[in-house]
Amino acid sequence: MITDVPGILVGQYTDEQSITGCSVILCPPGTVGNCEVRGSSAGSRDLTLLAPKEQMQEVHAILLSGGSAYGLGAANGVMKYLAERQVGYKTPWAIVPTVSQADIFDLNIGSSAVFPTDENAYTACMNVSTIVDQGSVGAGTGAVVGKWNGFEKAMKGGVGSSSLRKGELVVGAFAVVNAVGDIINADGSVIAGANVNGKYFSLTERLEYFQNERLLSHNTNTTLVVVASNAKLGKSDTFRVLQRMHDGMSHTIHPCHTAIDGDVSFALSTGEVIAPIDFVAELAAEAVSHAIRNAVRAARGRGGVKGLMDI
Repeated sequence: MITDVPGILVGQYTDEQSITGCSVILCPPGTVGNCEVRGSSAGSRDLTLLAPKEQMQEVHAILLSGGSAYGLGAANGVMKYLAERQVGYKTPWAIVPTVSQADIFDLNIGSSAVFPTDENAYTACMNVSTIVDQGSVGAGTGAVVGKWNGFEKAMKGGVGSSSLRKGELVVGAFAVVNAVGDIINADGSVIAGANVNGKYFSLTERLEYFQNERLLSHNTNTTLVVVASNAKLGKSDTFRVLQRMHDGMSHTIHPCHTAIDGDVSFALSTGEVIAPIDFVAELAAEAVSHAIRNAVRAARGRGGVKGLMDI
């Protein structure tokens, strides 16, 4: 799990009735963070602070949430939790934690009037642990994949995590998978996605839909990915890791990074182990692929949408 990286903790809040939730990743002191937005309609908060050119050098938490733009207020609960514990930048007037957030659109499943709040995010912080639940929980409670051929043919997405260890180096990933595309196995077969009576569509059929602009799920798709490592990396190096993380996404989601996906990725470095940047980046891409596949493999049905755990 991503929590195999020393100091990284994950907490989640799940609303099974309204089919939404949030997931928080708490970082140890001195964690360097960076982010990249490849989606055209990303719901986000305080991502600019993590950009390579900005002066902010330490990130304290990442919040991933359902609720689309309505869920962006949930980060206030994480800030409250951290400030109560004196975690954040100390100014003469207040403690100010750095909490970046990205959301998925899950208003098309469950209740469109209920979304994660600051109280829910605070609860997620209270639940932090090294144990990471996967599937239809947290920010992935309302996630759905394979929506390119219509919602009625789609399957449940969710949250997934993984890690790889090489010597002292640990690279972990956490993903919220709510893609318009299908989720693909290492051998090229479809794990979960658009299907009719359990039969998945072919690559040719997918391409025909895109060629004819017949997509039926506009602006309701997002995959959020966080990679953490105990490598000693600066902001520019974490950005290079971010760019390579997307290899793992493109190998696992077909199609990936479309104009109707709001994809956002984060890279975190806790700075304990010296390792070559390309080595870290390769492990990051592999960990992302595993986390995305784990998300759908552990997904259960919600709101009339079946998950692999139901089959």
